[in-house]
Amino acid sequence: MSGPILVINPNANPAVTAGLDAAMAPFRLSGGPEIACVTVPDGPFGIESQADSDAAVAPMLAMIRARPDAAAIIIACYSDPGIDAAREVAKVPVFGMQESGFLTAMSRGDRIGVVAISEGSILRHRKYLRRMGVLERMVAERPLNMSVAETASGDGTFARLRVVSETLVHQDHADVIVLGCAGLSAHRASLEKAIGRPVVDPTQAAVAMALGALLVQSKR
Repeated sequence: MSGPILVINPNANPAVTAGLDAAMAPFRLSGGPEIACVTVPDGPFGIESQADSDAAVAPMLAMIRARPDAAAIIIACYSDPGIDAAREVAKVPVFGMQESGFLTAMSRGDRIGVVAISEGSILRHRKYLRRMGVLERMVAERPLNMSVAETASGDGTFARLRVVSETLVHQDHADVIVLGCAGLSAHRASLEKAIGRPVVDPTQAAVAMALGALLVQSKR
C-alpha cells in the first residue's frame, strides 16, 4: 500500500490542522498507510461563509495537483468545498468530511443532529444534504456562533459544544450528533461521554472510508 492518505485542511489556520492530526491517532495502524494532515496556506483563515468556501477551492486544487503521491484525499472542511472539482482533478479516491460524516451518522442512528460553527453556515450545509438526498434524516442543525479559530483553540469551546449538543438531544430528539466543523475534532470522545449519544467526527469518518477503500484495493 503506497502513498499517504492526505487530509487537507482548506483553511490557513494551523491550529485546525493540529487538531485534525491528533484525531488521526487511532487510524495510524502498524503497516497501514501514512496519514498526513496538511494546511492550505493560501486558503481563507476560516471557512465561515459561501464566499470563504468558494475562495478555498482553487488553492486546495493546486495542493492536490502538487501531491501526486497521495493514495487518497480527504477534504477536511464541513460542506466539502470543491469536492466535484477535486474528484475530477485527482487520480485517487476523494472523500469529503460532510458527506462521509453524515453517511456514517446514518448508520449510527435515525435522527441526526448537527452542530454548526455559526448560523451562517447552516444554509450551505442544508443545500449539500439536499443534493445528497438525505436532508430528511437531519432533525436540526444548531450553531455554536463561534469562529473557526475559536473552535480550534478557544477555552470555552467544549462547554458551548456540550450545551448545543444537549439541546439537539433533549429538545430536537437527535440520537446521533455530527460535529459540523473540522476544528471540533479534538472534542469528539469527551462529548460522546458527556451526552451519552454517539458523536461522529466527520474527518475521522472520511479517513475510515479511505482506509477501507485502500485495503480493498490492496487485496485485488
